[in-house]
Formats: sequence, C-alpha cells, structure tokens
Amino acid sequence: MSIEGRSERGGKRIRLGMVGGGQGAFIGGVHRIAARIDDRFELVAGALSSDPERARASAREIGLTDERSYGSYAEMAEREAARPDGIEAVAIVTPNATHFPVARAFLARGVHVICDKPVTTTLADARELARLIEASGKVFVLTHNYSGYPMIRQAREMVAGGVLGEIRLVQAEYVQDWLTGRTEDSGSKQAGWRVDPAQAGAVGSIGDIGTHAFHLGSFVSGLEAEELAADLHTFVDGRRLDDNAHIMLRYRGGARGTLWCSQVAPGNENGLKLRVYGTKGGLEWSQENPNLLWYTPLSEQKRLVTRNGAGAGPSAARVSRIPAGHPEGYLEGFATIYAEAAAAIRACDAGEALPPEVLYPTIADGIAGLAFIEAAVRSSQSGSAWTPVEAG
Repeated sequence: MSIEGRSERGGKRIRLGMVGGGQGAFIGGVHRIAARIDDRFELVAGALSSDPERARASAREIGLTDERSYGSYAEMAEREAARPDGIEAVAIVTPNATHFPVARAFLARGVHVICDKPVTTTLADARELARLIEASGKVFVLTHNYSGYPMIRQAREMVAGGVLGEIRLVQAEYVQDWLTGRTEDSGSKQAGWRVDPAQAGAVGSIGDIGTHAFHLGSFVSGLEAEELAADLHTFVDGRRLDDNAHIMLRYRGGARGTLWCSQVAPGNENGLKLRVYGTKGGLEWSQENPNLLWYTPLSEQKRLVTRNGAGAGPSAARVSRIPAGHPEGYLEGFATIYAEAAAAIRACDAGEALPPEVLYPTIADGIAGLAFIEAAVRSSQSGSAWTPVEAG
C-alpha cells in the first residue's frame, strides 16, 4: 500500500509544534513541507527562534498566530501542555547541542518528538534520552531522512531477502564542497553553528553528514559496527571541527566497510552514495539519482531497478507516491519519515500495536550514531587506532 493510500485513511491531522526553523533556516522549511505532503500533520505552534522578536516574525511569515508563537521552547512546552488543543507532537530543528534539553522538556509533558540528527552531542545524553522516552511511553522519531527513499527501502528488502547472499562489503560516502573556503565566506546561516563546538558538539562533518552515511550503511545491510579506524581532519585554517574524515569499519560477523565524508571536496554538491556487496551480487545507489538502484548478480550484467518500475518490490512501492518516471527525491523521502511518524503516533495514542510495515529511525539509531561518533573521535586522537564501537 502506498503512503498516499495510508494518508487517505489517516483521520484528523496531528497537531504539530516546531522548535527552531525560523527565518533563514533551511531545515525548518524542509520539515514543514515534509510534514504536509501526506496531509497527516498541521503546524499550530512554534518557538522558531531563541530571539523572541525573530520568533514572532518567523511565525507570522508561516501563518502562526501570535498567541501560539513562543519566545522559548520551555514556555512553549508548558503552555501547550495546558491547552485542550495543545500540540500532540513537536519537531526539533535546532542546533545539535539543544536537542537533548528540548526533547526532555516535551517528553515530560506527554508530547511525541520528531528530532533532527545527531540525536544529542554525547553518547551519555543519548542513553539518558532513551530512558526518558521509555518512561514517557511516547513516540520518538529521528529524521535520518534518506532511509525514507523508496530505492533504499528496495535495497534493504533485497539484502534481507538474501538476494545478495552473505554481505561482505559496505561502502558509504557523503561528500560536499560548501565549506571548502572560510566558514564566513560560505553564504550559509547554518555554517557558523555547524563548526562551533558549543553548538554542534565534538565533531563537524562526521556529525552533520557522516552520521547519515553510517546510518544508511547499517539500515540497508542490517549490520552492526564492531570497531573502526578513523582519520578526522580539518583542512581550513582556524576551523575548530573536522571537515573531512576517512574511516574503516569492521562489522559484527566479519563484513568490512569504508566511510568517507567531506565538506571540502570541490565539485560535490550532495554526494551521498552507498554500495553493498555480498557473495551473490552487489547494489549501488546515489542520492543525486535517487529513483535508480543498480543490481549486479554475480557473473551477470548490471540490472537497473527503478522506483515503481519493473523489479521494484513492495517495500519501495509502499513509500512511493507517483508512477514510475516521475521523480521523487529529498522532500518526499523526508515526508516518508513524517508519514511513518504519524502512523506510529496514532497507534501509540490508540494503544494499538504498530503495523509491522511501518519503519522509521528511533532512539536506538541515535545511540548507534553517537557511539560511532565517539569511537571515531577516540580513534583519530589515537593515531587512527582500531577502536571499539560501543553497543547500544
């Protein structure tokens, strides 16, 4: 069943609030569009900036009333919880360092949480957040949005079905060029906080895009990282966080992997790529051509599988919205995570079991991401020594 088909039976829209994502913030607009594509959410409240005046101006721009525009997330959590028509879920689209306190505030008031990655800036905080989520009984969704792409779901289905045989190799890369020069010359509002340890945490490119590549490799392959050897480097003078990393991975069970993430590779815009190879064949996927998946059976010619085309299975079809040949991409992949979140929230509120086909990143994925980050930092500081990745 397609996402569209499920949304037609979705009932009332879920009342959504947003923290962050005000004027000039790219990702806030992405979340708002994604939340509305399948008509499952209605944005009714926001604390869109840490500056109260900017927060109100931002709220007016997107049609929120002054009454439900708040000067801080704490005020929003308290006042919305007291309203009979208060928000049911909150989207957190703030710099990394605030994810934990914002999520904690809303979980404490019985609000479901949809949060940007990385989930927190430390593994200890991620584990504490897992405890709070369990105690609250609420849904927590981490927006590793690339796991919502239909052909990524197709790849995962093929691996799980044994089409590739025993997985041996996982190669992931995510490379960009927007921070090749000085941070202040990037022309991006978010560049400043992404290279500021006080806001981004202990890492730069690893936290921003490396976690996406790491998550995607595990999501498709089904493998768990056991140890890694990392070389984190900062090329731009004066920058305090890494802008490039090369990492070797050893997975439990014997498979091997490599991960390269960079934000200083000229000519690369959003180069997220994944290759998975097993004893019977291999898969290749590129985010910049997301509707295509190359499958090569051992000793046979390459085969092109297209979204909603011949050869695509039910996992891909379920999260496709339009016929083959009509491109779906970044916004729709993000929307899939929101649609899955809506299904989980409605099931939770009704006291029903989550349908088995509903699939979204959880706090467990967030913990794995932070374990990856912290192991990479320790390894790089130890001359790229092989370093265990802590289990969740």
